[in-house]
Amino acid sequence: MPGSGMTLTPSQLLLSTARETRAVIALSEGTDPRIVEGGLEAVRQGLADIILVGPRADVETALKDAGGSESDAVTIHDPSDSALHGAFARSYFSLRSKKGVSEEQAAGAVRDPLVYSALLVREGHATGTVGGAVATTSDIVRAAIQMIGKAPDAALVSSFFLMYPPEDTGRAMLYSDCGLVIDPSVDELASIAAVSAGSFKALMRAEPSIAMLSFSTKGSARHDAVTKVTDATAKLRAARPDLKADGELQFDAAFVPSVGARKAPESEVAGHANVMIFPNLDAGNIAYKITQRLGGYAAIGPVMQGLNKPANDLSRGCTAQDVTEMIAVTALQAMHG
Repeated sequence: MPGSGMTLTPSQLLLSTARETRAVIALSEGTDPRIVEGGLEAVRQGLADIILVGPRADVETALKDAGGSESDAVTIHDPSDSALHGAFARSYFSLRSKKGVSEEQAAGAVRDPLVYSALLVREGHATGTVGGAVATTSDIVRAAIQMIGKAPDAALVSSFFLMYPPEDTGRAMLYSDCGLVIDPSVDELASIAAVSAGSFKALMRAEPSIAMLSFSTKGSARHDAVTKVTDATAKLRAARPDLKADGELQFDAAFVPSVGARKAPESEVAGHANVMIFPNLDAGNIAYKITQRLGGYAAIGPVMQGLNKPANDLSRGCTAQDVTEMIAVTALQAMHG
């Protein structure tokens, strides 16, 4: 950690800020070596306490292999014999009975580590949950939406990536949506932008400057796809006049000051945007991977937003460091939820 007289880089700021929380993060894949190693590192750094979820014998083996052991900060929950099973089964039945789920099916469902971890969050035993090193994104999202639910002020659940520049020099950004919503409507795009602004402010400790991205800047092209972005920008501004937002903007106009000054001279966002809102999943997913692979940016995510309480997905190719960083992000989301 840098001394008090040094400026923290964006990634250092993320970890430093997470240490201010008192989070307990449930890790639904407690037998995976990357999950265990990343979770233990989060505990060592003071980012969060962790709950490792899975068959007790297998989790104990993975924990021992990683040089750890159960403690006040590292606990093991086996859904098959948990003391919480009965209460969780009743909660599951209450949530899903209208979908035709029986009490017997509810009792079986809460033995699933993903469902159990989400219920730990719902019922207040954990402040957030992280999974996805083994499970698919669809399984992670389904458990989160069904058990934790959507936040009252969010039109939908979406996702974002935190994009950190090479060697933490330059501008850190938030990209959304790059992982969940395939073709958002005008209302959904405006909601994604508003929620993303809150995510940026909470995680980056900086004011968001939102660019509603398109292949057009300020009327340089006409198309229904452009109209969707301009309409979403208008809705965003009407609903949240406190936010600094502009669109439609091409990426170069949003990112490069000289280009922004030329293409959108009256915009307070052009050239200085740090929250990039993409018009659809094609654009967002392609852009974050190009930024990462060609631009050398580090990408943390996909991070879910719009849930009532935090739950996050990992890439199945994740490293232990990715797990530690996602625990930090989840802890901060809980702090600012």
